[in-house]
Amino acid sequence: MNTLLTKTPSDIYVVTNSYIQEIHKYSRYASFDYCYRYFHPLSENKILDDMEKSCLTLGFYLASWGMFRGKSHLLSKSYMYYEPLINFIGESDKSIWTLDVDRYTPENIKKILEVYTEVRGHITQGLPISHLILTTKVMLGVFGIVPAYDRFFTDTFRDMFKQGENKCGFRSVNKKSLNCIATFYKSNQEAIDALSSRQEVLTPIDSKAIRLTYPKAKIIDMYGFASRYYNKA
Repeated sequence: MNTLLTKTPSDIYVVTNSYIQEIHKYSRYASFDYCYRYFHPLSENKILDDMEKSCLTLGFYLASWGMFRGKSHLLSKSYMYYEPLINFIGESDKSIWTLDVDRYTPENIKKILEVYTEVRGHITQGLPISHLILTTKVMLGVFGIVPAYDRFFTDTFRDMFKQGENKCGFRSVNKKSLNCIATFYKSNQEAIDALSSRQEVLTPIDSKAIRLTYPKAKIIDMYGFASRYYNKA
């Protein structure tokens, strides 16, 4: 048994709450809430009928989450660059939003990898660019089914899975890394489920007032990110 995987509930709560306390309606972290709520099927938004709003919602989320910094290819694009991706999202089966970490079966992992391939193709549009962080941030913000594989998250999980049969580098979204995330979830299920059930997604003024809570993949994302971000040298 990998003892690095099993955290105390208090550790999960303390680390994750360091992130949660930063979430309010004006913070950049809230861009996840507004994006996830907008695209979630329960919101019943007409994603394809309001292409402008759909593109702007996704684009602003990505900007808030650092995808416009440096030499990002997105800096040279208008918001309509996201139209092919929005078409894919709008035409996607609603069951995709149910593929959270507690349902990482072999069949569902295959579906997640298919979604990854589609999202990667639409967000890169054939350009030879780094796609791991960008694609997973889209998948987290829209579907809530995988954590974002950014530097802080992958450093945290790489350290936990640095030995034994579950050794994983988290340098790509594949069966191995998704199964490792599922293993982490199963080792800390009680705390992750509790945080997921009580952390409500923020509601913009013009949105339908339905109760949505954070997916478990988002809780794991926050834990992985906060573990390194708030303890960096």
